[in-house]
Amino acid sequence: MTKLRELLETKVERGTLPGAVALVARGGTVEVEAAGFVDLERSAPMTRETIFRLASVSKPITAAGVMLLVDDGLIALDDPIDRWLPELAEPRVARTPDGPLDDTVPADRPITVFDLLTFRSGWGFTADWQSPVNQANFAMVRDGMIPQDYPPPEQYLAQLARIPLLSQPGEGWQYNLGSELQSVLIARVSGTPLPEFLTERLFEPLGMADTGFAVPAAKRDRFTSLYRTDPATGELSLADRPDGKWNTVPVFPSGAGGMVSTVDDWYAFGRMLLNGGAANGRQLLSAESIRLMTTDHLTAQQRAASELFLEGQGWGFGGSVDVADRDPWNVPGRYGWVGGSGTAAHIIPATGAVTILLTQASMTGPTPPAVMREFWRYAAEGE
Repeated sequence: MTKLRELLETKVERGTLPGAVALVARGGTVEVEAAGFVDLERSAPMTRETIFRLASVSKPITAAGVMLLVDDGLIALDDPIDRWLPELAEPRVARTPDGPLDDTVPADRPITVFDLLTFRSGWGFTADWQSPVNQANFAMVRDGMIPQDYPPPEQYLAQLARIPLLSQPGEGWQYNLGSELQSVLIARVSGTPLPEFLTERLFEPLGMADTGFAVPAAKRDRFTSLYRTDPATGELSLADRPDGKWNTVPVFPSGAGGMVSTVDDWYAFGRMLLNGGAANGRQLLSAESIRLMTTDHLTAQQRAASELFLEGQGWGFGGSVDVADRDPWNVPGRYGWVGGSGTAAHIIPATGAVTILLTQASMTGPTPPAVMREFWRYAAEGE
C-alpha cells in the first residue's frame, strides 16, 4: 500500500470520508489512488473514472473561459461589465461594511471585467458573516453545490442589483460572486450558453469528456452522492443523490461551482495551464492569459483582510496564488482552489506538479479540512 493510498484509506476507515480519489503528478510520474466508495451504502467502489461535483474547483475553468474571450478580442480586461450586464449598471456601495442596506453611496467608477476576475467587484462574501450585506447575499445565493436550485440569470441579476457593494470597485476582495457573474458574462459576450461554450473551446480540445453541468444517464453509475459534514461531530448526512437534479443542465449554469468532473479531466486542464495554454498541438489560451490567471493581483491589505479564505495567499483569476511560505505545501506561484464539496486542485508552475483531491464529504467552512492539508503535505514531501 502506497503512502497516498494509506492516507485515503485511513480517512475512509475512520468514517471521515465515504471515499476519495487523489492524483499527484510530478517529474513525469503520475500517481493516482482511489479508496472507499461512491456512497455510504457502498454501492460501488471509487475509481479513477468516478465523477464528482467540483464545487469551487470549477472557478479556474470559468476564469479561463473569460480569458478565451479576451484572447478573441471580444472583451478587454478594462471594459465595464454593464455593456453586457446592464442590470448592474448603477451599483451602490454600502457606506460602512456593517451598515444597513439602504445606507449607500454611488460607486465611484464602473465595475470592470478585471474586477470580476480578481473578485474585487464589491459583490461577494467576507469574513463578517453577520453583516447585513453578507446576510442579503446568503439569502439570495442558493447552495453552490446544488446549482440546479438557482433562478434564471435574469432573475439572479435583478436580485443582486438590489444589494449594495461591500466596497468600491477594486478596493476589496470578496468571495464567490465574481465567478457567478463571469458565468453570465461569458454567455452574453459569446452569444453561446456557458456549457456549450466551454465544451467547444476547452472540454473537447482537452479531452475532458466527463466534465460538464449535468450527468447523462449512461454515466450516472459513476457519479457520487454528496454528504454534509457535521462541524461538531464529523458525522456525514446525505445532501444530494446522483439521480434527479443532475439529469439536465440547470437554468443558470454556474461556473462558480456547478460543474462535475473526474480527476483525469481536471488534470488535463492543469497540464494546459502549466504548458502556457497549449494542449494537443493547439494553443487554446495565450501564454499571457495564463500568466495573468496565475499571478497574484491583490494588495497586501486585501490579502490580510481575506485571511479567513486565503490564509495569507493571493488571488489570480479564479484561484489563489501562493505568496507566503506558511506551510510545507506553499510554493510561490502555486495556483488553484478548493471546493465546498470536498475538492482541491492546484498546479505548481515552479516544479511542473499537479495535485488533485476529490471527495464527496463537504467542507464545514472556508478553512480546508485536515484531509486536504495532509494530502498537500504528502505531495510537498515528494517535491
